[in-house]
Amino acid sequence: MPVSNKKLRSNRAWIERHINDPYVKRSKAEGYRARSVYKLLELNEKEHLLKPGLTVVDLGSAPGSWTQVVREKLIDKNGQVRGRIIAMDILPMDPIEDVYFLQGDFREQSVADQLAAILNGDKVDVVLSDMAPNLSGIAAADAARSLLLNELALEFCVDHLAPHGVFVTKAFQGSGYSQYVEALKKVFRKVAAKKPAASRDTSAEVYLVSRELKNPGLSQ
Repeated sequence: MPVSNKKLRSNRAWIERHINDPYVKRSKAEGYRARSVYKLLELNEKEHLLKPGLTVVDLGSAPGSWTQVVREKLIDKNGQVRGRIIAMDILPMDPIEDVYFLQGDFREQSVADQLAAILNGDKVDVVLSDMAPNLSGIAAADAARSLLLNELALEFCVDHLAPHGVFVTKAFQGSGYSQYVEALKKVFRKVAAKKPAASRDTSAEVYLVSRELKNPGLSQ
């Protein structure tokens, strides 16, 4: 099927924008795997999400830039990683030292069993989700796929998050967004929307930071 001139122009524009993106250049210079790293760095600086001793799960972790940040922030004053870092994705990810990587859908029993073995009965302090669907260009379909990922991440939190834990997830403003925020507010005491500087102005994405489960007993 021939590719339209409009699509070719769009692809060229994306490539040019990506090449010239200061965050892309900076991420390569600083050894990070993706520009998205600066979104988490800013969120962490303002929201104080990460510190040594925590158990952190990074959902949809590939290629691993957010996991790189988590590892950096869990290093104590002696230069040792203190805590547990669990990265999960259906896609493969190159190894990162001190990180457990579970490949597969976190709803699958085999993956759930691996996670349970690592946690050994403990709860998770921070759940991060930068998950996004493969975009089709059809707004309604993409919004529905994105919302499903958000809902699955929330279900994961209800099952695994500690009572005073924090959940950070990417969401797209549009169809279903306000309903998802309301769903978060039913589960968490505090919900705030943040737009990091590294998030492109043209993007509808925001990051929702949710804290403190209202009914932690339900997740036991």
